[in-house]
Amino acid sequence: MENQNEINIELTEDIAQGIYSNMAVISHSSSEFIVDFVRIMPGVPKAKVQSRIILTPEHAKRLLQALNDNVSKYESIHGLIKINNNQHEPGGGIIPMSFGSSNIQA
Repeated sequence: MENQNEINIELTEDIAQGIYSNMAVISHSSSEFIVDFVRIMPGVPKAKVQSRIILTPEHAKRLLQALNDNVSKYESIHGLIKINNNQHEPGGGIIPMSFGSSNIQA
């Protein structure tokens, strides 16, 4: 008998290629979190949203916990992840994350 809690997750070839992002903009309302993954390029004043993910607050918290767990595991094997503060790199000198709850458009 199969385990009732197992989920068969399909990863198509086009999705498996992934999308590069070096910035995330996070906003929220009372019912959802919106994460826009953005690619910024040096010397280009405009950046394009590559992907938008919309999560319930509960799933956002589960994602936060999973990321914390995975970063801890990564750092225990590979060492501390250093955050680059180089002003000449994309996102340099700032934390490339934005948090807020105003003017959300989905």
